Amino acid sequence: MSKLNIEQLTDLYLLLSVEGIGPGKIRSLLAKFHSTEKILSTDYHSLTTAEGISTNLAQRIRKINSNRNAIKSRVEEELTKLDKLNAKLITIWDKEYPKLLKKIYDPPIIIEIKGKLIDQDEYSIAIVGTRQPTNYGKVQAERIASDLAEQSITIVSGMARGIDSISHSACLKRGGRTIAVIGSGLDVIYPPENRKLFDTICERGAVISEFPLGTKPDAQNFPRRNRIISGLSLGTIIIETGITGGAMQTARFALDQNREVFALPGNVGVKQSDGTNSLIQRGEAELIRSAEDVLLELELKLKPVLGKNIPQRQEELNLFEEKIINALNSEPMQIDKIASATNLSTSDCLVHLLSLEFKGMIKQLPGKMFALL
Repeated sequence: MSKLNIEQLTDLYLLLSVEGIGPGKIRSLLAKFHSTEKILSTDYHSLTTAEGISTNLAQRIRKINSNRNAIKSRVEEELTKLDKLNAKLITIWDKEYPKLLKKIYDPPIIIEIKGKLIDQDEYSIAIVGTRQPTNYGKVQAERIASDLAEQSITIVSGMARGIDSISHSACLKRGGRTIAVIGSGLDVIYPPENRKLFDTICERGAVISEFPLGTKPDAQNFPRRNRIISGLSLGTIIIETGITGGAMQTARFALDQNREVFALPGNVGVKQSDGTNSLIQRGEAELIRSAEDVLLELELKLKPVLGKNIPQRQEELNLFEEKIINALNSEPMQIDKIASATNLSTSDCLVHLLSLEFKGMIKQLPGKMFALL
């Protein structure tokens, strides 16, 4: 449970109840006044000197104290209900608050959790995608989630129908840990058929919500949920999504949060692959074919949890690719020198270099320079 006392929690909920005040504005106010108590007791003029606080917002803050008793009763009721659910409320100042989530631009001030977060969860990877996957998407989601779970990686997703539910379930089948971030209160299971999945996740991981108990899964809640999914994760894998799908939004949040984005390519003309193919085409996501690609890309960040189990890439190379690999090292080499060293034409070299780049064995640098990864 939060280290904040009931009065401090009431202060927070009072501020969050002000129209136009969110986590960002509260952080701005705290930077200026250092405590919620001082924010609520300071004068109108001083409030307007805080960054992002307009005269209208300052007026609303000054008036909100009149609701204190009602808000305090609501907070007490919330804590009682959470206790009955065997859930808890934590704030951004509590040590249990996820470290990765705290690093994003707009982390939620308050989250509610059913289940348990552990140190391993700091090495999480998100898997998200369409609610209406193809058979290909279903198979790939299950395979990638299973393989990551076997490497002790916690899987984060949104417990929605389709790719999300498949990813949670595949992880659990392999004995792994998984975290669901939902767009409703912890007492509102959505979709309703996921009740058993919800309970199992709580036993073997955690379900997290930014929303108070009783909150319905309204459409406007899901963007806020999606930023938490990516914020909890070192990287986000997108498996099948349309151009306007929610998973695309999660990818954008991940990019804004300076987290890695991976996408599974799909057939051209299949709407479930339009989003992933677009992310790859624009260079906003790295093309992956397996969990191994993700693990190797994030190897340094994941090393504490992977230990000696980091997979080694086994690739089949043709004769020309082997020649190029033998000619390269970690120092960049210009294309003409590679062609000379391998007795291949420049155009043939480029074809095989592209193939090696897709296999994740080399990297291309500016000026047609190449080096081993």
